[in-house]
Amino acid sequence: MKIAILSPFYPYRGGLAQLNARLYTELSKNNEVKAFTFTTLYPNFLFPGKTQYVTENDPVTVIDSRRVLSSINPFSYIKTAREINKYAPDLLIIPYWMSFLAPAYGSVCLFVNKRTKVVSLVHNAISHERTLIEKPLAKFFFNRCDAFIVMSDPVRKDLLTLKKNAVVLLQPHPIYDHYAERFDKETACNELGVMADKKNLLFFGLIRDYKGLDLLIEAMAYLDDSYQLIIAGESYGSFDKYTGLINNSPLKDNIKVFEQYIPDNMVTTLFSAADVLALPYRSATQSGVVALAYQLELPMIATNVGALGSTVNHSGTGLVVSEPTASDLAQGIKSFFATDDAGLEQYKENLKKEKKRLSWENFTRSIESFFSQL
Repeated sequence: MKIAILSPFYPYRGGLAQLNARLYTELSKNNEVKAFTFTTLYPNFLFPGKTQYVTENDPVTVIDSRRVLSSINPFSYIKTAREINKYAPDLLIIPYWMSFLAPAYGSVCLFVNKRTKVVSLVHNAISHERTLIEKPLAKFFFNRCDAFIVMSDPVRKDLLTLKKNAVVLLQPHPIYDHYAERFDKETACNELGVMADKKNLLFFGLIRDYKGLDLLIEAMAYLDDSYQLIIAGESYGSFDKYTGLINNSPLKDNIKVFEQYIPDNMVTTLFSAADVLALPYRSATQSGVVALAYQLELPMIATNVGALGSTVNHSGTGLVVSEPTASDLAQGIKSFFATDDAGLEQYKENLKKEKKRLSWENFTRSIESFFSQL
């Protein structure tokens, strides 16, 4: 099969670009694949982080892609479609995660040859931080797609509210498998300059309001000095409110912050220093951080929202708290660390099972079978 993928690739950085690179690599084993990417993804004044691009110290998978689409230049929409048509793929895959890109994506689809099937890999059909125009924009793009792949049931349900007759494959998020294995906690803590003799909680990933970091910081007030919170990730927006919460916490000396983009070579160190991954989300669909926890075999404490709680609960890879509140999180944290050795060993075994089940080989086999039926 001849496949085109239109999405962020190198020189863009982050989990989405990494996922796309892995998808490209896997599909290339049995198909002819060509990558198309952006000249402008977000205008700099709209981008909430420090940079969209790979820096010289970031180890990345470099995919040979055609940089052609500008999200804000309508003339590039036609040019992108022409480039794709020149390649003449059987299938065009477009990952979707936010409505800002819907006008560009939908317009490209208008001009793509009708013999090319368009499949959207939908990360979020409706975003966590939604706006009034989000649904109309999403519909504009979705109505120009022939089929969809989603990675959680809440996303499938959201998608079907926007396109009732959608042809959908539900296939869980594959693991990130390009990180080194975890190593001993003391060495990792020494590398990070954090205390190794504490019960270490890790909050990892982009810091956004819906992820509930404020609740986790507040939960520290219910815990004693034996606990330590490690916060690692770049804040999309001001970090000031979290700084204020940390300064007012009775355990402020036990809260360590790495407010930055986390390069790949630092990820394993952070997960090695941790005893558990904390996911205090207020809302969730699926999470790439969960896939990372499977890969690095770190148990989780998650709130019971969206697909997050059910995923952790059904897989037996961690503990789920009923409500996204500071007190419930604190109680969940205490319960996790009160788990006996047999219970912790069961978490480890279940993590290994999920790691195998969610392999890229299984993911690719499922979507290729789906493609062949279109």
